[in-house]
Amino acid sequence: MNKILSTLFISAIAVSSVLAQKAEGGKNIYPFALNLAGADFGSNFPGVFNKDYTYPTVQDLDYMKKKGFALARIPFKWERIQRKLNGDLYTDDLSMLKTVVKEAEKRNIQVILDLHNYCRRYINGKNIIIGDEGLKIEHLADLWRRLAIEFKDYKNIYGYALMNEPHDLLDSTSWAKIAQACIIQIRKIDTKTPIIVSGDSWSSAERWLEFSDNLKNLYDPSNNLIFEAHVYFDKDASGSYKYSYDEEMANPYIGIERVQPFVKWLEENNFRGFIGEYGIPAKDDRWKVCLDKFLEYLQQKGINGAYWAAGPWWPEDECMAVKPTENYTKDKPQMKVLEKYLYTK
Repeated sequence: MNKILSTLFISAIAVSSVLAQKAEGGKNIYPFALNLAGADFGSNFPGVFNKDYTYPTVQDLDYMKKKGFALARIPFKWERIQRKLNGDLYTDDLSMLKTVVKEAEKRNIQVILDLHNYCRRYINGKNIIIGDEGLKIEHLADLWRRLAIEFKDYKNIYGYALMNEPHDLLDSTSWAKIAQACIIQIRKIDTKTPIIVSGDSWSSAERWLEFSDNLKNLYDPSNNLIFEAHVYFDKDASGSYKYSYDEEMANPYIGIERVQPFVKWLEENNFRGFIGEYGIPAKDDRWKVCLDKFLEYLQQKGINGAYWAAGPWWPEDECMAVKPTENYTKDKPQMKVLEKYLYTK
């Protein structure tokens, strides 16, 4: 990294400025991120705060800032932020989410609001897919309209991430159709904030052309969409990492191989991309080589991403978690690779 870029990176992304800094020649530089999980936890909905789920803390944000990260992806649940369909946003959870955003702004950290619902919602204890049993596209679009009203004036919202990992949807209710309805409702309120659209089929980068090519036809009146894919390096690309490096049939370039269909699609369509999730276990150093080569490739391609995951509630033995131990003073092994890649080139 040359001296000019080093200076730019250190001072980068004053929250009141544009979303991306400009390198020499006018090229955008985008920040890499950490997922700060917690508000998406639990299987009891809406659940009890600090029993079933939680929100990121100032300790999490302070740690991010210390390590040089300027972007956080914040997963949260539909059932908690809006307790009734078409109803007002729930005051307590909205307040806690806003607190995270405000505390992030104090630290010059931008925020992605990530609705972590897989195109589903629990209703009366049953997980209902959008388009089935009375759960309509319009319900989700209404949620995003209300969220845009609440967050449009914040200066550090990097993007509205419409839905985490859509998958196995109804033929009558495609993800493209759902996303389009949300885009239209958001743009009635907020014409400036980027909208982040995940891919179908668990947002797979590898399967992007098969399941998500139709997203190129989405219409945004503001022409400000970011497309999000996910990449994991284990055999089934689930991020479970149940077996050893060898049993998972990994290799140093597995991440690059899996992300290339998505990258090619972005380049061919002149779209902006983001890798919303990737992560590795700490138990074998060969996984760190995979991560290193993957992030180097993304950095060179000008595509940023968010590691899965940090956040306050991960146990120490959670294989991918990078919540530091010893009261936030001792880094997890993965961090040695992650902090090498704070911005794209």
